[in-house]
Amino acid sequence: MRVNYQPQPRRKEKTESSDFRFKVAVFVCLVAFLLIAMRLFTLMILQHGFYTALASGSQDMYESLFPKRGEIFLKSENEQETFPLAINRDLYTVYSDNRQIKDNETVEDVLEKLAKFFNYDDERKAKVLSQLQKIDDPYEPLEKRVEEETIEKLKELNLPGIAFNSFPQRYYPEASLAAQIVGFLGKDQDGKDVGRYGLEGYWQDSLAGNGGFLEGSKTAQGSWIPLAGRSLKLAEDGVDLFLTIDRTLQFEACRILEEERKRYEAETAALIIIDPKTGAIKTMCSSPTFDLNKYNEVESIEAYNNQTIFTPYEPGSVFKPIVMSAALNEGVVTPDTTFVDSGQVDANCQKSIYNADLKAYGLQTMTGILVNSINTGMVFVANKLGKEKFQDYVNAYGFGVKTGIELDTEASGTIDSLYLNKSNKVDCYISTASFGQGLTATPLQLVNAFAVIANGGKLMRPYIVDKIVYPDGKEEITKPREIKTILDKRNASLLSGMLVRVIDDGEGSLAKVPGYYVAGKTGTAQIAGKGGYTSEVNHTFIGFGPVDDPKFVILVKFGKPRLKFASTTAARTFSKVSQFIMQYYHIAPSR
Repeated sequence: MRVNYQPQPRRKEKTESSDFRFKVAVFVCLVAFLLIAMRLFTLMILQHGFYTALASGSQDMYESLFPKRGEIFLKSENEQETFPLAINRDLYTVYSDNRQIKDNETVEDVLEKLAKFFNYDDERKAKVLSQLQKIDDPYEPLEKRVEEETIEKLKELNLPGIAFNSFPQRYYPEASLAAQIVGFLGKDQDGKDVGRYGLEGYWQDSLAGNGGFLEGSKTAQGSWIPLAGRSLKLAEDGVDLFLTIDRTLQFEACRILEEERKRYEAETAALIIIDPKTGAIKTMCSSPTFDLNKYNEVESIEAYNNQTIFTPYEPGSVFKPIVMSAALNEGVVTPDTTFVDSGQVDANCQKSIYNADLKAYGLQTMTGILVNSINTGMVFVANKLGKEKFQDYVNAYGFGVKTGIELDTEASGTIDSLYLNKSNKVDCYISTASFGQGLTATPLQLVNAFAVIANGGKLMRPYIVDKIVYPDGKEEITKPREIKTILDKRNASLLSGMLVRVIDDGEGSLAKVPGYYVAGKTGTAQIAGKGGYTSEVNHTFIGFGPVDDPKFVILVKFGKPRLKFASTTAARTFSKVSQFIMQYYHIAPSR
């Protein structure tokens, strides 16, 4: 049987198979090319900063990863010039790389030149010699915290094996000026830099900035693996702070305060100058003070505390105008309302309330109560006002709560005694509070309350940071903020006139400023101790001027002075500071 066999053509099959393999190869090459291109794009574009920083060296890498701490500045009167309060500067460690010191002769030569340069004594010279003799030691620190100017001179000696490392250091050019305002840069438990007290503490996060990071894969030898994933996030520097503090005022007012503190042998002293129209703080002094560059050398850490915000105290008679303002504003008294003083009053306390030095003043007006600082008269005013209104006004002025000043650490004071008795009748606590006993306040709260009187009845938020400058150059300027209106403008003006009389005709006569009408009130308050009040006192004077257009409100406080009454200490200091301000602000005399 015959079978006819006809083979199928194979050329077409082979051609199709070759085309398929070619297409696969092209596809694979294309994918590989795209992957390489994407990786190159990542390396050259997306991770450009990583390799730039890596190639630039350790110092640039440090600056890329570690943020620069923000700096702090104050200003001059015309605000055209700024002065640094807290800045960063490089200090250096001088070390020896003994691998570069080849023989004993070189060791002796280097030692002699270092000894002459740093003025070594024999003991120090012997120690450095022992360090230089450690053969093949690449790092022997010889001198620490050396300034750049010194390093430049040392470089000129060109000593073999002597090298330098720089590190940033917080520096305070004004030393003790505004020390409690600024605070300082200390260390936390882990040895990391952290702001303490004042601005450095309150603004820690903003000043510190945000650290960057560098992450990727390395070989066993420590080299970066080029194709492994990695990223670099650059550091964000901290903000710069520009303050409302006037450098000239701060220097002169604090100088006067310290001089007077020593004169009156007071343990502590505080002073604030505030602009009543804006709430901007122009001066804030706390004494004793300390050198910020040597903060660890203080005799007591109490020196770190800012007396103007940290230490609430019973204010005494400077609280009387606050209560009087409420009574005037409610219309329950006028400046000419009369009162007969017998020298004592029963106010439902364990003992009767008396005036200072047990005096009795007879028939008096409300102005006379302030001029003569009559305690019994203020109990009369409190009863006219009533307990509920008394509480309302004390709260309205902001007592018992923090002002929100941008400093660490602020205390709130306490007005809890006003609420101990649930009765609606005026009790012993309200009566004693009417002349500033039984409640506590900080100097900042008190000066801000007097600023209400000087500002036509408007309460402003006090602030000390005038401007924040961000790393990108953006500026955030603080705008004055009115919290509320407490007093009618007419009543604030009436009270101002009454306080002028306190200085012109009363116990505040030493606060007079020749050529000007100024208003104010003294306060002498016994300091509470175990079982009652002690013989120790706090002296306060708060005043403002010129009365027709107030430019400043000043509080002066002395803690435990040698003299008996504030009229002889704080009032006199107010006068001295006020006279300087009138000249400094170029305010023309008005009387």
